[in-house]
Amino acid sequence: MGAPLFVNMEETISIILFGIGFTMLLLHRNLIKKIMGMNIMDTAVYLFLAVKGYINGRMVPIVVDGIQDVSAYINPVPSGLVLTGIVVSVSTTALMLALTIRLYERYGSLDLDEILIRMKEEERP
Repeated sequence: MGAPLFVNMEETISIILFGIGFTMLLLHRNLIKKIMGMNIMDTAVYLFLAVKGYINGRMVPIVVDGIQDVSAYINPVPSGLVLTGIVVSVSTTALMLALTIRLYERYGSLDLDEILIRMKEEERP
């Protein structure tokens, strides 16, 4: 019963990481912790894609020694998706952190509930 978990250890770890990130995103009120949760979820997805794209005994798709047989190489698409995802993730994280800094400068807190309360107080005439 426990054997499939050890055979698919990387997939299991990625699912656990995704769950940790999702839990952080839902349960924490601090905006920095929410951003950390999003980054953990991103990392879990990248790990999952990298594991699914790897085939044991095959090489990266760079023609070496004249070997052009397709069965000698791994599929390059998952690697490309992971690299593209990392670039998008870094950009999104930078934007979220910049917005968090602006929220802190304006409301003096990183607690999402407190920021919402202060926003409603500002709206009242």
